[in-house]
Amino acid sequence: MIYIKTKEEIDGIRKSCKLLSNMFEELDGYIKEGMTTKAVDVFCYEFITKHGGKPAFLHYEGFPATACVSVNEEVIHGIPSPHRVIKHGDLVKVDCGINLNGFYSDSSHGYEIGEVSDKVKKLNKVTKESLYLAIDALNKKGARLNDVGKAVFTHCCTDNGFGVVKDYCGHGVGLEVHEEPSIVNYINPLYNPHIKEGMVLAIEPMITLGTWRVHTLSNNWTVVTDDNSIAAHWEHTIAITPNGAEILT
Repeated sequence: MIYIKTKEEIDGIRKSCKLLSNMFEELDGYIKEGMTTKAVDVFCYEFITKHGGKPAFLHYEGFPATACVSVNEEVIHGIPSPHRVIKHGDLVKVDCGINLNGFYSDSSHGYEIGEVSDKVKKLNKVTKESLYLAIDALNKKGARLNDVGKAVFTHCCTDNGFGVVKDYCGHGVGLEVHEEPSIVNYINPLYNPHIKEGMVLAIEPMITLGTWRVHTLSNNWTVVTDDNSIAAHWEHTIAITPNGAEILT
C-alpha cells in the first residue's frame, strides 16, 4: 500500500531532507583524491549525529555503515573501507539517508574525482539530467508512475545508449527507509499507479556505460556491473504537493 502523507508528516520529512542536503553541500568540498571511502563514511556519520539525526542506513538489514560509498563499477551499496583509497579519475557515488525525529530522507550524489574520462563525465551528467527529467514528468496533468521510468529510460538508453539497471529501483520513503511503491527506471506494464498529492518518493536512476546486468559481491551488499563498466547513481527525495513535485533534498 502506498502511504499518503499528511502535511505535518511532509513537514517533518522536509526537515530531514534539508539536513541531508546540507550534509551533501559540505561533502562537496570534502571528498577528494587520496582519502579512503571509510573517511567519507565517518564524515557523514559525524555530520548527521552532530545535528541531532540518526544514520538511516546504519545497521538497516545489517548494513554496516552510515553511507553507501560505491566506486566506478560498483553501482550501489558499496561498503566503506579504510583500505579503499579514492583515486584520480574515479566516479564515487555516495548514497545516504537520515532519520530525524522519525522522519526519513534519502539521496545520492555522484562525485567526479579530478579529471574523469569524457565517457564517464557524460554518463554522470546524463544520469543526473534524467533524474530531473523524471521529476519534471510528475508535474504533468494525470501523471503516473511509469512517467518516471519513461523519462529515465528515454534519456539514458534510447537517446544516449547507456545501460539502465533493472534489478534495483527507487521507492517510497518518509516514515520508513523503504516504502511502496517501487519506482523502476523503465516502463513497467504491470504496475502504473496515478501520482497523488501526499506521496513522498525517492527517485534514483542507476545507469551504466555498458551492460545493465549486475550481480552482488561476496560481501552480500555491493552491487557491481557484470562487465565491470562504470556506473552512475543520482537520487532525490521528492514530495507531491498542491504545487507539484517538490525536491526535498
